[in-house]
Amino acid sequence: MTTKTVAKKRRSGASCTFDQSKLVLRLDLTIPADAREIEPAVTRVMQVAGQQSCAKGKEFEVELSLHEALANAIKHGCRNDATKKVRLTLHCEESRGMLLIVRDPGQGFDVKSLSSPLVGERVYASHGRGIYMINRLMDEVRFRKKGTEIRMRKR
Repeated sequence: MTTKTVAKKRRSGASCTFDQSKLVLRLDLTIPADAREIEPAVTRVMQVAGQQSCAKGKEFEVELSLHEALANAIKHGCRNDATKKVRLTLHCEESRGMLLIVRDPGQGFDVKSLSSPLVGERVYASHGRGIYMINRLMDEVRFRKKGTEIRMRKR
């Protein structure tokens, strides 16, 4: 199995690693691959994150990134088939922030094959900016399991 990694490193310049002994699972949701399920799932994550003070003051970035990751999992990973499921987990480590993981049962994709939405005709496209935005809004983004899993970290 290969692992595709796209890391956005900011501020410290170092890649984030979580101490597994301090990482606490705060929420584990499985939702049908139905776009109507995105808002309730995002709302639930934001409630739990707020209660835990995970990434306090960074709610906008987390909320938008999670919305985009779920939309991608439903549209591309599950092909809008509501009989399929998307799994979402929220982990918190007090000193390192939050880790969000979204998994879908799809075939995956090669993250290196994505074109920049800022170049050429793609500037005018009505889609294709989700992963670009996630990379800009979150502190670290990694794709695993051939692109069927996205891990997003926010301090």
